[in-house]
Amino acid sequence: MKIHVDKVGSVTRNLQVGRTVHLTDEVRCEEGAVIAVRIHGEKSVYNQLEDVNGRLVTLHAGDIVVGALGHRNALHGYEGVVPASVTVGDKLNILNMGGVIGKCTSHNPGVGPPFEAEVLGQVLTFPEFQSRAGQHAHISTGALKGTSRAVTCPVVYVVGTCMNAGKTYAASVVVRKLSQAGYRVGGAKLTGVSLMRDTLSMQDSGADVVMDFTDAGVVCTGARTASKVARIVFSEMAAQEVDVIVAETGDGIMGEYGVQAILADPELKALGGAFILCANDPVGAAGGVRHLREVYGIEMDMVAGPATDNAVGVRFVEQVVGLPARNARADPNALGNLIVEKLAPKLGAGRKS
Repeated sequence: MKIHVDKVGSVTRNLQVGRTVHLTDEVRCEEGAVIAVRIHGEKSVYNQLEDVNGRLVTLHAGDIVVGALGHRNALHGYEGVVPASVTVGDKLNILNMGGVIGKCTSHNPGVGPPFEAEVLGQVLTFPEFQSRAGQHAHISTGALKGTSRAVTCPVVYVVGTCMNAGKTYAASVVVRKLSQAGYRVGGAKLTGVSLMRDTLSMQDSGADVVMDFTDAGVVCTGARTASKVARIVFSEMAAQEVDVIVAETGDGIMGEYGVQAILADPELKALGGAFILCANDPVGAAGGVRHLREVYGIEMDMVAGPATDNAVGVRFVEQVVGLPARNARADPNALGNLIVEKLAPKLGAGRKS
């Protein structure tokens, strides 16, 4: 069946899906399978979809949307799973703005119940020229595979106590300062659920190359995929000869998106040229720094995020936790300069013209 679709979620960007797609009634129920759904109902909050260009578009009842099956475990959003089976006519849910589709199992009151999405079928791709034999579409098609290039550049890891802890803002500030200092910067999002927003923020801040886990064919990371994704992304960036990588890990250091697997990986940890913890409050700052030290042997270089929003938090972090406190919104120069100074011995002079 051939249909015209209204909106295409950014989770499908590896396939370059057009507005006219061919569907099959046989849906392969697996994470990453690209399907078409019809939206039911209207919402006034969390009612937008990020398209393949990173634009946010509003969803309305009756819209036909292309997205991908996946799970989500977001404290401030939706929890959802890929169901055991999917058939045409089933009612699933839109789990995030990137177009991840699954069965919602719980939701945060702040975002309300998710959109209902009626399954219309799985999208077919036709990789062979003039072939009528379609293949079941999956976001692994066209994904990054990694290169044999050794990663020798330093990585600035930006981790957080939870989602909405200011990680992307801090990462973007670091990207901007490193770029202004003359370095070729890679901006990476290593874990989370598919959305281009954070890497686009780093790109807008001056990153020469941006990549995330969906570029590597993953809808939503977990303990089994996070380290592999990080290696793929880092090797691809090394092949593009970046001087430094700023890598944000989505969600928190105790979340369910696989951040722990990256922190515990000796090779990935050894690449760290600087470590930033973004915390929502003083308890998170103190507990996060201690947890990272005791469990992973990682010493943070700085605390940022809402815990440093004013002098009260800054004083706590510097006097009680014993680390520099820098706020990305109030004093971005101080935050960026500290990291540039930390990395200077490894980076040398910038090489941009």
